[in-house]
Amino acid sequence: MQELVAWFLITGLISFHITYSDAQPADVNVIENGANGDGKTDSTRAFNKAWDVACGITGASAKLVVPQGRFLVKQTTFKGPCKAAKIIVELGGTIVAPDTPKAWDGLDAGVWLVFEAVNGMTLDGLGNKGGFNGNGKGWWDQSCRYHPDLVCCTKLAPTSLKFFKSNNLRIKGVNIVQSPQTHVLLFKTDRVTIDSVNIDSPKDSPNTDGIHIQSANGVSISNCKIKNGDDNISIGDHCLNIKINNIECGPGGHGISIGSLGKDGGQVEVRNIHVKNVSFTDTTNGARIKTWQVGKGVVQNVIYEDIKLEACEAPIVIDQNYCAVRGACKEKAGSGVQISDVVFKNFHGTAALAETIQMGCSKSFPCKGITLDAIDLSPAKGVPCKAICTDAHGTEKGTVKPGPCLLAQANEL
Repeated sequence: MQELVAWFLITGLISFHITYSDAQPADVNVIENGANGDGKTDSTRAFNKAWDVACGITGASAKLVVPQGRFLVKQTTFKGPCKAAKIIVELGGTIVAPDTPKAWDGLDAGVWLVFEAVNGMTLDGLGNKGGFNGNGKGWWDQSCRYHPDLVCCTKLAPTSLKFFKSNNLRIKGVNIVQSPQTHVLLFKTDRVTIDSVNIDSPKDSPNTDGIHIQSANGVSISNCKIKNGDDNISIGDHCLNIKINNIECGPGGHGISIGSLGKDGGQVEVRNIHVKNVSFTDTTNGARIKTWQVGKGVVQNVIYEDIKLEACEAPIVIDQNYCAVRGACKEKAGSGVQISDVVFKNFHGTAALAETIQMGCSKSFPCKGITLDAIDLSPAKGVPCKAICTDAHGTEKGTVKPGPCLLAQANEL
């Protein structure tokens, strides 16, 4: 028997699709597949090779091990489905992106690392020992948002981590820093848990959303720290059953936002969003819902509660006339996304702008079922706080400061 196995090894006829016992995952180390942790050597092929081996293992689980070190990996996609019922990516080190946009020449400049059609995966940073560095400065320096005069300015920059058509994911204890654009994108994913992830980019870095969720169901985000230059967490079209808990936002970021929704006039469905126990420090917004006038559909059953704010510019915002240029998109009759059954409860802290509560709803589709409950917001810079509400109907409970703001419930008119 030993002679037969030796013959197969020599002739190369043994496949990577090896079956292991269910007792423990089979380890596949990237260094053993040619990776170098010096931060300079291109390890892209080695990571792809290691992924193919781990993904091809048949059994209960397989583990892709990234040990201590800094591993340079260029734009690539890790594709499934995998043979293993579960696949673990264990990050003891840091995966580093190229430090120049030129490294994307001939590649997809919209992404850095993609996990596609991978089900049952855990991405484990071993208690924030490991993670990803997107080396975003080169992209920020040529961003059209801040440098429209540059001949080579660009609106497109890579998302660091994209999870596409992948379900039953767990991302825990990972550091994700210096992303060229969005740090984490969940697109067409179901049943995802993100826990104890640290996201860190400068507050003036353009379009660096922390976590963006699009076309997803059953996402839980908890115990995360997010410092960045755009929405700390953003929820896009077609998102259901999203839970966000115990998040530190800032300094920097545009809050936890629903939207913007319906930009191209498509159908919108966002339901059952629960945001709880969040702090906003030196952010431009806190709780925000933003929709384009041309959109259709619904935003329904949303709760923001137990929110602490420190020098947050605008703690509560609903904007149904959202526009690329603020204030440039005027009211449009006959269209809009219906926003209803939204609760803002137990907000305490300071606001940096006078317009502390802003609700600009649509005349055609006024906001209804809005609740302001136990709101106590004071000025951070001595400018009196005020609430401005247009076509927003609902109920105010307990202390609402600043206020009053809401109109009577629409069904009481």
